[in-house]
Amino acid sequence: MTPANARAGGRPGTGANFLDPRVLQRIGNLELVARSVVEGFLQGLHRSPFVGQSLDFAEHRPYALGDDPRRVDWRVYARTGRYYVKEFEAETNTNFTVLLDVSRSMSFGREGLSKFDYARFLAASLAFLARRQGDRVGIVTVDDEIREVVPCSARHLERVLLTIDRARPENPGELAQALRDVTARQERKGIIALVSDLYLEPDELSQPLKVLGQAGNDVLVFHVLDPAERELPYEDALTLEDLETGEVLPVDPGELRAEYQELIRSHIAGVASALAKGRVDYLLADTSEALDQMLFSFLSARQDRKRRGRWASRS
Repeated sequence: MTPANARAGGRPGTGANFLDPRVLQRIGNLELVARSVVEGFLQGLHRSPFVGQSLDFAEHRPYALGDDPRRVDWRVYARTGRYYVKEFEAETNTNFTVLLDVSRSMSFGREGLSKFDYARFLAASLAFLARRQGDRVGIVTVDDEIREVVPCSARHLERVLLTIDRARPENPGELAQALRDVTARQERKGIIALVSDLYLEPDELSQPLKVLGQAGNDVLVFHVLDPAERELPYEDALTLEDLETGEVLPVDPGELRAEYQELIRSHIAGVASALAKGRVDYLLADTSEALDQMLFSFLSARQDRKRRGRWASRS
């Protein structure tokens, strides 16, 4: 993985620069963050990573900078004096729902960037990308229960971004129960992207996601972790606090580091294996990695998986 301080570096064939997630944190507008990330990698993808190819007309929407002028409906312009573009069923036949973990453990982070900061940039970028290619977008925020729901719609991107922007990781998490609640509420199949630090056992995670997959949904999981959670890099004795329960534990990192790292590696491998069995696309999203680079790699692998009929996993 590329360290966060590797600000510049071109992707083969694109010449694009990767965006340090700490730079994104200084941008106050979440839509601008998402646009910056998506525009940075989208040119390298050869086709839509999500949708099909139907050409049935669906609806009009106002022209936006960057739209293909050939899609402008000149008859509507003649009547109204306003520019509208045509959208087709291939662009609006998919529901794209982000499941964003807003539990207290997501607030952990070092160097001024928390897991939740990274997760909300990622969630916003996914929603922006999905809407750009014409999908209906929505969001569900969860901790120990479902906190907020924005149903999928072609007109809900602004509401989705507002929901992400105002979410705070304040409550303890019970992701397994929240996922079961989401599964019970799911009515229409689509693409579901879970963004979480996955503080639960692999079987507890895989079972509700397997149910979603069996119902015809395409499920993606982004496992957000801070490098310190994987490496325990501290040198001096310290007190660790469980952000979910408030429990504190004095530890000597030097004595525990090797065992701790093995436990973390085992957990990550267990999650990846359980999700692969359920045909769920999985990505370990390290918060030190440039977000556009991570998404480019993941979606490229996803496209390859679609072509080959295999499930992509990167850990």
